[in-house]
Amino acid sequence: MGRLRAVPLVSDDGLKGSHLNPDAPRVIQRWNGYIWEPHACAANLAEAQRFLSPRLEEPPTAPASQPLRTGLGRHRKPRPGE
Repeated sequence: MGRLRAVPLVSDDGLKGSHLNPDAPRVIQRWNGYIWEPHACAANLAEAQRFLSPRLEEPPTAPASQPLRTGLGRHRKPRPGE
């Protein structure tokens, strides 16, 4: 649920590949669990792609990780002779 897709607004039969009419206007549809509903409009393929996958302004930062500690640990196999 909540998935989005961009469909070209052309008078051809059925859905076609998105690359065929890059300048055609698009309707952004949202899956509600039963049917695809209109959600938004886009002027062309490039605008639709920006709507479907927006670019993040700041890259996500990972939390600082702790360095590995020395020792054998319970999950490590003992060395031969230990």
